[in-house]
Amino acid sequence: MASTKILVVEDSPTERFFLADLLGKRGYQVITAETGEEALIKVRAERPQLVVMDVVMPGQSGFQITRAISRDPDTRDIPVLLCSSKSTETDRIWGLRQGAKDYMVKPLKPEEFLSRVAELAH
Repeated sequence: MASTKILVVEDSPTERFFLADLLGKRGYQVITAETGEEALIKVRAERPQLVVMDVVMPGQSGFQITRAISRDPDTRDIPVLLCSSKSTETDRIWGLRQGAKDYMVKPLKPEEFLSRVAELAH
């Protein structure tokens, strides 16, 4: 598991630290990005096994970045887990239609989050 690299894309420093710390303590190698644009650069450069993506961010939204990742032949095999405070069924369906493999609503329950990460990261 130590070789499993996860990109956490989150504009909130508190939330970014929480997720990175949680994943790091489980042995994942964590890289972070504050914006969607930075995420696209890091996805291409770092080739993570999973992207944990916030939806509401300045600039491009997590939905837009997920769509870009899932439609790019070089990155489409990298699963995206959307994590958002947007909690409607419409948001969840839209996120999955953009190419996300799963959608979780904040606040995240740590054990459920880690379970979903383990399922998606390969």
